[in-house]
Amino acid sequence: MAEYMESLQHLSEQFGRLEGVGRKTAMRLSYSVLDMTYEQAQTFAQAILTAKEKIHLCPICQNLTDRETCAVCRDEGRDRSTVCVVEDPKTVMAMEKVREYRGMYHVLHGLISPMSGVTPDQIKLKELIARIGEDEGIREVIIATNATIEGDATALYISRLLQPLGIKVTRLAYGIPVGADLEYADEVTLYRALEGRRQVEDALPHS
Repeated sequence: MAEYMESLQHLSEQFGRLEGVGRKTAMRLSYSVLDMTYEQAQTFAQAILTAKEKIHLCPICQNLTDRETCAVCRDEGRDRSTVCVVEDPKTVMAMEKVREYRGMYHVLHGLISPMSGVTPDQIKLKELIARIGEDEGIREVIIATNATIEGDATALYISRLLQPLGIKVTRLAYGIPVGADLEYADEVTLYRALEGRRQVEDALPHS
């Protein structure tokens, strides 16, 4: 029995590593796995391994994909003059639900946060600058980071990097509450934020 409980505890600990999964939820998920048949458990485990093996970063926008490039970058109907910069792939999914934005994306995979030891070279900023330098068709960069200290700091840093390149840099208008995550915003709120975007220097709070 002790060995069985040790195995259950180990399984629960692995679920607990997932973002947003607390101890009680992790244990509940573990019991759900135990309720599966052996074949179902194999399928579940294989799905995790297959996703980990096949999903990688799109070489153009850094979003997740299981193809050579992501669906947005493959879509010839997208407006390639506009790039929306987001913190993570989940925000891309939220933005796509709006169905009004038809531009491209660039995923940073994080935000600048000196307090947490996250520096500009630890997120996908070099890739953004290189992409803009290589693509003369890009006219506007929309910064869609969350309305937090880290989000604002990242927006200002990107704006200053792009200023010498003559690129228009805008920031989402915030009918979105300060501190709220974009991935949880509803489609109407996101649409209005896109429509009301402003130049970065005007959109950031002043001290």
